[in-house]
Amino acid sequence: FTFQKEIRAKSDSPISGKTFVLTGALSVSRDEVKREIESLGGKVSSSVSSKTDYLVAGEDAGSKLEKANKLGVLVLSEEEYRALLG
Repeated sequence: FTFQKEIRAKSDSPISGKTFVLTGALSVSRDEVKREIESLGGKVSSSVSSKTDYLVAGEDAGSKLEKANKLGVLVLSEEEYRALLG
């Protein structure tokens, strides 16, 4: 039953199937955020591309933020990312 609940939780997640890139300094470790995204059915990539759904930008975000803006990727602050999760 737990496995089925986990699958349902992933598919019900607002980030299920979405690809994220993390950049800049976040309030928690990137590994923690990566585990959270993956546990909710999302993917984390190390580089921004046209297939990226969201860029989570912390303090001092650099070239990844510039590239995301050029490609029209939705940029979220850490607070906006938390709001997305509900």
